[in-house]
Amino acid sequence: MRLANILGGLAAVLLFPNLALAEPLPQRWVSSGGALSEWVVLLGGESKLVGVDTTSRHPASLTKLPSVGYQRQLAAEGILALRPDLLLGSEEMGPPPVLEQLAAAGVHIERLTARAELHSLQANLQRLGQLLGDEVVAQRAFDDYQVRLQTQRQWVEQAQRSQEAPGVLLLLGHAGGSPLVGGVDTAADWLINRAGGRNLATHSGYKALSSEALLALDPQVVVVADRALEGDAARRALLQQNPALASTRAAREGRLLALDPTLLVGGLGPRVPDGLAMLAAGFYPASQPLTAEAKREP
Repeated sequence: MRLANILGGLAAVLLFPNLALAEPLPQRWVSSGGALSEWVVLLGGESKLVGVDTTSRHPASLTKLPSVGYQRQLAAEGILALRPDLLLGSEEMGPPPVLEQLAAAGVHIERLTARAELHSLQANLQRLGQLLGDEVVAQRAFDDYQVRLQTQRQWVEQAQRSQEAPGVLLLLGHAGGSPLVGGVDTAADWLINRAGGRNLATHSGYKALSSEALLALDPQVVVVADRALEGDAARRALLQQNPALASTRAAREGRLLALDPTLLVGGLGPRVPDGLAMLAAGFYPASQPLTAEAKREP
């Protein structure tokens, strides 16, 4: 009888390896990174969240959860107090000693990629689907995302038949100092290109530009990713604080666009297609704006 039980168990392992090796799904999550937190909510996992970082502001219900601080400056004590099974984040999450301390305390650290690439997003959603126990919903979300981006691409191609692609700069977090300009291999660069613009910044990453460099580039459109840039008064203050920016063609022609900076955090999030539609409308003002809700047909 004992041998029969052993052989039966071995057969189950061979026939159903995933079932045999399955582990309980994590039930208490802390999420670090706005885009990843938004995907967790969209995929039906909001009830599992017990804490989020300061970049996780959408939907508004996430702001009511306990905050664990900024994603790059997490504190182990605050996270452990929430008794999570899992800490979700990207390679932007840190610092490393805190992650090591959390792992030693038994918290599973799940680090996904923050790269602004479709295949990276697909891998992220696949993993989230596994962690949530619903890979079908995750795949459906990715399929819908692809269709929306394809609709966006077609809109840009149509607009470019009658309008030239504008030269663009994206400035990040201007308040309190020199703005950082999004260069190549950044989410900023991906957004500019996908919306039909030409990123004039050729450096890698996010770097400050001198006034002379900004004037030399003379962008046709400037995108400012800063929560404080809301309303005409805020824009006038921005130009007063940055005389070089005020002298650019973009400022003279009133082509300063505000972008939610959380769209640049944690990889491609669910609201990115809406952000692209907004940017594209600013890049190609003579074209009928693409509706933000260009969804996949059922």
